[in-house]
Amino acid sequence: MSAQKRSVTGVVGGVLGFLGMSVVAGLLVSAAVTPALALTGMAANNTIGVFDNLPGYLAIQPLAQKSSIYAKNAEGKDVFLASFYFQNREEVPWTGVSQVTKDAVVAGEDRRFYQHGGVDLRGTARAIVATVTGDDLQGGSTITQQYVKNVLVQKAEAIQNDAERAKEYKIATETTPERKLKEMKLAIELEKTATKDQILLGYLNIAGFGGTVYGIEAAAKYYYNVRAKDLNIQEAASLVAIVNEPSALKLDDPESTTNGEANGYAANKVRRDSIIGDMLEEKKITQKQHDDAIAAPIEPKITPTSTGCQSAGGAAYFCDYVTHDVQHLDAFGATEDERWMNFRRGGFKIYTTLDVAMQKAAEQSTSGNVPPTSSWGNMGSASVAVQPGTGDILAMAQSKKYSQDPDVLKNPDYTAINYNADFDYGGSSGFQAASTYKVFTLAAWLEAGHPLQENFDGRPRPINYFHNSCNGDWSGEFFPANDDSTGANNAISATKYSVNSAFMAMAEKLDLCKIKQTAQAFGIHRANLKPLGWTEKNPDVPKDGVMYPSDVLGTQEVSPLTMATAFAAIANKGVKCTPVSIKKIIAANGDELEAPKTKCSEAVPPKVAAAMAYAMQTTFDGGTATASNTYTGVAHIGKTGTNDDNIQTWMIGASTKVALATWVGNITGDANQRHNYFDRTTGYDSQAATARHRIWQPIMLVADQEYGGDAFPDVENKLLYGEKVNVPDVRGKSLDEAQSLLRNLGFNLYSSREVDSELPKGQVVGSDPGGGASVIKGAFITVLTSNGVLKVVPDVTNYSPGDAQAALSGFSVKVTTEKVSNPQQDGLVIRTDPAAGSGAKQGQQVTIFVGKYEAPKPGKDKGQPGKDKGKNG
Repeated sequence: MSAQKRSVTGVVGGVLGFLGMSVVAGLLVSAAVTPALALTGMAANNTIGVFDNLPGYLAIQPLAQKSSIYAKNAEGKDVFLASFYFQNREEVPWTGVSQVTKDAVVAGEDRRFYQHGGVDLRGTARAIVATVTGDDLQGGSTITQQYVKNVLVQKAEAIQNDAERAKEYKIATETTPERKLKEMKLAIELEKTATKDQILLGYLNIAGFGGTVYGIEAAAKYYYNVRAKDLNIQEAASLVAIVNEPSALKLDDPESTTNGEANGYAANKVRRDSIIGDMLEEKKITQKQHDDAIAAPIEPKITPTSTGCQSAGGAAYFCDYVTHDVQHLDAFGATEDERWMNFRRGGFKIYTTLDVAMQKAAEQSTSGNVPPTSSWGNMGSASVAVQPGTGDILAMAQSKKYSQDPDVLKNPDYTAINYNADFDYGGSSGFQAASTYKVFTLAAWLEAGHPLQENFDGRPRPINYFHNSCNGDWSGEFFPANDDSTGANNAISATKYSVNSAFMAMAEKLDLCKIKQTAQAFGIHRANLKPLGWTEKNPDVPKDGVMYPSDVLGTQEVSPLTMATAFAAIANKGVKCTPVSIKKIIAANGDELEAPKTKCSEAVPPKVAAAMAYAMQTTFDGGTATASNTYTGVAHIGKTGTNDDNIQTWMIGASTKVALATWVGNITGDANQRHNYFDRTTGYDSQAATARHRIWQPIMLVADQEYGGDAFPDVENKLLYGEKVNVPDVRGKSLDEAQSLLRNLGFNLYSSREVDSELPKGQVVGSDPGGGASVIKGAFITVLTSNGVLKVVPDVTNYSPGDAQAALSGFSVKVTTEKVSNPQQDGLVIRTDPAAGSGAKQGQQVTIFVGKYEAPKPGKDKGQPGKDKGKNG
């Protein structure tokens, strides 16, 4: 309706201005009602020519419908998670609408619908008068014309560009004679190609019923909680009444003073009863049906259909992840904005990878151990399960509650951030991986040919040098601290007990660049999508990242999903498969769209993965993951992680069927989890640092029960014990000669080290391990060179003590005697300590041993006759 009535002068001007259009309208209405007229003299009329030049083809695009996301339960049935829409609409077929609803629309909106040709002469005449007096033109529209207008509005609303969309919407809805004529022409042409029933059904599916409710099916469910096919007379009439003026006549504002619960929804009832009366006049209902319907009160049963992931409850963050997947799929459009709009309008059904049983376990285990908020820190927890070999995300839960509403987000219990995901998927900037990151050093260790049982010095000690072939070697002093003062001397015990100093000793023998590349092969990347090694203080790093010694212990900030994917690769014989959340996409027309597919690649060879699994299984048997053992008989690999000051804690593990990552930590701040317990007042009476185990174990227990698990492949002896080879004797060679020989035999080399020796300075004294030692092939060898500070001990054998002392001038000589059986050695030097030919420092003590002969005593000779050598028998 126009806001004001027009003046007499304005009315006269309007009549004159509208006269030409009225003539055209009258002629065209006649043409519509009596098609034969359009084939006679009127066809030559200029006014008919004007009309004929208007567009006559109406492109009817698919209606905007809500899209929905589903999970699967244990029985394989679809479980609804959430819907998304601009317009809450569900298209239904002709049989999906009750007959009384069809009758109510025709009786109340367009009684001559089944007689006219798209335009009604009487209605159009009313419209002309209404326009002249300032009223809206809609009053004269037929159902066909209203359908045409709605189609044009829908077409405008589907335009991506904001300015273009606003322009087209204005053209489709403006109150002008030109728009009315265009609508009439399109209605007439539509009636030539579509049946009356098709047009009526189209109108029922497209019409707005207030707010975001569109189409008769959504209206029936929203206002009365029934299907459109089950609407009775009074319900149908009250819904049809809304279409006339949705904002004033809708039934979901019980507090309204003009159309609310207190006055029986009076405004709607007036229009409803009028429609029921029209149905009686048109003989669509009996007098009794009329009277009963009029007497029936309006009692709506409002049943909201929420839009968005909040309706998914504890699975809301998984749902949110799916929506980000949608925005990355080309099947939905060329840009993220276009994909999102098409998804919310397209009526798609998304069938996801979510396992309802595992999701329930993840939600319960998380909420039962970590509250949404804590009095002593801004704490959070997130868990995500991934299937090895497929990349399917089976569960995703976190301790905070989900919302995208700014007002709700003022409550610290809620967040819109998905802590399981990367930043571009609605996630955070990640959390330090801590000791879970050590598995990539383990992988690099094995790939370099080091077996699990190779011994090394894993004690806490300063390390001054790390090789890095990508970014330059590191030098300085790195002193890794352990939770205790002990170390570990092989990769198995290092992994079982998560010994920092041992892993740094392993890294000392490796290439930091290779460790980084191994981690990247497993899909490791920073959650904020910056290169590995990036920090706010050091943002200028190469695109392929850098690795520092501290990264061995897990200082990179990653998402739980990234870590779960990496552990799934270890369980999948070294093959990494990217995570996916969508299994199937069905369009509104029933066509299946291409769903995203996992991309698999080898992170490490199968034999390396088997050796990793061998070591990682020990963590559940008295190691750091013992508290997470499910004791189901299913084999698991695992690794815990705790960073400095216990700010972030992790438990990550996998069977051959399911990989699960659980993080508990500070979202912001640095509260020490070992010093704090979750609030007793809220029922969380447990140490924060151990919550990871109490969360992980029940989730994996469900995974074991549902999916089972196979034994991990056996480790090769070569990667368990290593291949033994003998170290050659390199004494007396030059440094270059010795190093070349050792490299050609497959040994790795530490930097050479000087030792005290009598050989010329720089000449090779030997090696560590020494020549002849049996060691693992590929072991690190240190070449020892002489510093030239020692003096050769001369050979003074058979010298008299005096001559020997003279020859040993420069040394401190000590004389001692030693029995000899040869009388010729009596009184002569028989040996020295240090031995002749060896080196000793100037002034060092040299002991000379002088022979002392003692003649054999009588009767003691072994060959003396008449003496028994032993008893017989």
